[in-house]
Amino acid sequence: MNRLLVLLLSLVLVLVLPVQALDLQGLYEQALTASRQGDFAEALPLWDRFLEQAPEDAAALSNRGNVRLALGDASGAIEDQSASIVLAPEESDPRLNRGTAEEALQEWSAAADDYLWILERYPDDASALYNLANVRGSQGDWPQARSLYGQAALARPGFAMARSSEALAAWQSGDLDWAEAELRKLIRRYPLFADARAALSGLLWREGSSGEAESHWAAAAGLDQRYRQADWLQQVRRWPPQPTADLMAFLALEAS
Repeated sequence: MNRLLVLLLSLVLVLVLPVQALDLQGLYEQALTASRQGDFAEALPLWDRFLEQAPEDAAALSNRGNVRLALGDASGAIEDQSASIVLAPEESDPRLNRGTAEEALQEWSAAADDYLWILERYPDDASALYNLANVRGSQGDWPQARSLYGQAALARPGFAMARSSEALAAWQSGDLDWAEAELRKLIRRYPLFADARAALSGLLWREGSSGEAESHWAAAAGLDQRYRQADWLQQVRRWPPQPTADLMAFLALEAS
């Protein structure tokens, strides 16, 4: 009888453990789905619950860090990404994500160090190249930023935002002819690309072609109203100061 009881208890353990693992995997999938759908307020407690049961899951820590950043907690995001790096020191994603959080706090040197760590190992990582370009721009080194944006565009064909940023950096550095030609190429290839349309509006106005500037702006404004906001342009989209000033001057004239 005792032997039968032992066998029954063993069977119960065998059946229960996979169910627990399945529940944990289901929780992970729920948290990941909410994160991908942008339901960050819903995703955060799901990641918290998952990490209570699996505190050394590096991917979950990194994912929670991204959610915390999206909710405005950049310091918490850095904490999670740093913990993920300790657990998975050779993974690139937590360093890329930590760099983004460090940028949010304007910790430019720390962010650059994270991106350079990636690029030492993966020189053609387009995301690290692009983010490092943003950092160099924020540090005022627009020629270096231009070079890095160009490298990012080459590393990832079709990376339209990198090409547009390269044109903006060229504009900031005084190479207006090249910037205009590149923006026109982008618009021919991507007619609904608001960034290039808005940029060309400001550049054409600066060059005295106000009629064509208004035409491109009508398209840009219809695609994305955020290009009217100087703070968003510089702090979120990360336009250089001169293109931002030129577009704002054009819009002020248009509104008068």
